[in-house]
Amino acid sequence: MGELMLYGGQFQKVVAIIESARERAYRKINEELILMYRDIGEYISKQSENAEYGDAFVQKLADFFAENYPDLKGFNRRGLYRMKQFYELYKDEEKVSTLLTQLSWSNHLKIMSACKTMDERIFYMSMCIKEKYSARELARQIDSGYYERYMLSQKPLPPAVEEARKATGNVFLDNYVLDFLDVPDTASEYDLQKSIIRNLKDFILEIGKDFTFIGEEYRVQVGKHDYYIDLLFYHRGLSCLAAFELKIGEFKPEYVGKMNLYLEALDREVKKENENPSVGVILCASKDDEVVEFALSRSLSPTMVSEYNLKLIDKKLLQKKLKEYIELAETAVDDE
Repeated sequence: MGELMLYGGQFQKVVAIIESARERAYRKINEELILMYRDIGEYISKQSENAEYGDAFVQKLADFFAENYPDLKGFNRRGLYRMKQFYELYKDEEKVSTLLTQLSWSNHLKIMSACKTMDERIFYMSMCIKEKYSARELARQIDSGYYERYMLSQKPLPPAVEEARKATGNVFLDNYVLDFLDVPDTASEYDLQKSIIRNLKDFILEIGKDFTFIGEEYRVQVGKHDYYIDLLFYHRGLSCLAAFELKIGEFKPEYVGKMNLYLEALDREVKKENENPSVGVILCASKDDEVVEFALSRSLSPTMVSEYNLKLIDKKLLQKKLKEYIELAETAVDDE
């Protein structure tokens, strides 16, 4: 047993080689599968244009598979139409050609069925690749209007808030949907925090998979006083600590001063030399944007103020807001 433990570290290198080979094999199989569906879709599309076959071609092909290859899954009328749609949707989109084979077919199906524009499809394809979304995770992000919330978070902001957004790497949204938390609207901050810990995987999915959880009620000491940060994460992309403070009510200016204290303590006592300055997120149930602007205008530390919702936001409302924002932006450009 002792000898096995001695060589354990070296043996893990062999395991890593095996896992890496499996991952490459899976990617190659998936790539060939997606290319196959595209090629079948192209064939069906072109045959359907033939007056001799027309729309009946798909049904005849489905009947052929059902009779001769009953064990093949996904080659029924619905599946074949999806392959045709897949080809026709992206055949003239050169900028997505390198993305297509990096997604699973199930993720492609969700994107095709749920997304209205090519920009939205490309957004979710890129997110799938970056965040390695499973089918369930992708469905959750689409259903929660992540695209609309992200785009609305990119709109021009007052100078102080814009500066804070840049200082925090533009990785935080203006609004987070925490519908997976099993808490009522009247929950306390303690209840909210504990529910996030119980649902940490879903919380990290919402804020971004580059976040690594460090601890809750993370203690920092300033002088003779102990202070406790609700949630502390590390962000790999920003290479810095990220402190989250949870507030069940409306944003108050004094929250910024306390966050400044936390971030200064983290930078002096916890941050490593090779890491960037710590950032903070004050997560509130609501906020007055003008109050946020005033509060952040004298802030010394990179801090964002975001809202959270405990229920899914009506996606049609988000789409309407995004449409209005785009129209305003286009009008502003035309007036210049």
